[in-house]
Amino acid sequence: MRWCDPVVLPLKRKSLQFLERCFGKGEISPQEINFDVIQRILVVRQHDQLGDFLLSTPVLRALRERFPDAHITLVVREYTSAVALHNQYIDDVLVFYEVGYRWNWKRLRYFWQRLRKGFDLAIVLNTVSHSLTSDLLAYFSRAPYILGPSFPVLPGTSHNFFYNLLAPVQNDDRHQSEKNLDIVRYLGMSTSDLSENMHLLPQEKEWAKEYLQNAGVAFSRLLVGLHPGAGKPGNRWSAANFAQVGDYFAKQYGAEIVLFYGPKELKLAELVQKHIHASVHVIAGLNLRRLAAIFSQLNLLICNDTGTTHLAAAVGTPLVAIFGPTDARQWKPLGKNCVAVQGQNGVCDTVSVQEVILAAERLLQETSFLNKICKLD
Repeated sequence: MRWCDPVVLPLKRKSLQFLERCFGKGEISPQEINFDVIQRILVVRQHDQLGDFLLSTPVLRALRERFPDAHITLVVREYTSAVALHNQYIDDVLVFYEVGYRWNWKRLRYFWQRLRKGFDLAIVLNTVSHSLTSDLLAYFSRAPYILGPSFPVLPGTSHNFFYNLLAPVQNDDRHQSEKNLDIVRYLGMSTSDLSENMHLLPQEKEWAKEYLQNAGVAFSRLLVGLHPGAGKPGNRWSAANFAQVGDYFAKQYGAEIVLFYGPKELKLAELVQKHIHASVHVIAGLNLRRLAAIFSQLNLLICNDTGTTHLAAAVGTPLVAIFGPTDARQWKPLGKNCVAVQGQNGVCDTVSVQEVILAAERLLQETSFLNKICKLD
């Protein structure tokens, strides 16, 4: 039985009201903070999926720009922890295992000791949904200052009572990265760079280059990736459309085509292979860091609205993403290397093959690589 079930919801409301009476903090203003004592910062983002997490990484950049010498610890779920590793804006990654059986006494003891080590400021990045677990982690960190958004509010409560710094965040249609930044902007922190961030080590990029070379990929040619998958079927552009785009770039520019697919997407990849005429290099079964390293070697990625879109954007891959039910104005990766094409009435397949090709060519016109290919032709 879930917390959102109608039978359980009244109990949840009563429980949260009890917590508010017992643990509610008095609100303070930013002017009451002594920023000189903030040396250790805890950022909690353990409750969302890959794309949501990466959209919040500009906050880490803003924190580092404001506190260049602070020790910044990031709490993430196990699935996204690999993406957070080696991020140049943080010092430490603390993993919160989202599945109960992944915990054991040793892990629980280690996590608790690290959480209670002592923080001066805790920040909870709730934007789309509100995680009670995230609030509790911030509370038990013992940080005297706990910053979080004023919205959304937990059911049955008067306000987000675990925070004593309530950042005004509106439920509007602005981009999700802007909403994440609104939380820390309340304390005067921001950044001009809203791009998502994941840091790859030099040896990881070298591995990716060798991997592709061993697969027969020629780096002297335009390297175009196709990622036709998405967790939600409604977010998927048709396999036949992906095949047409691949054929166009192979014929027009002599491009190497690399086809990616994730778990449970084998049939989808086979459909693309059925429709495409060009030779295709197929890649599957890689972990997130290795997949990101391969993405970093591409000149272009054509993809759907999914977590791996943000993974590619975070390592700087030029990409065109097809959006259907989700509003691209709020969820597309930001930055000059990322272009979104929005389907009409929330339907991906209302986006034409020609629209995607034109968007990709406009994007690639900004690169010297495409100019070189055109001259050779």
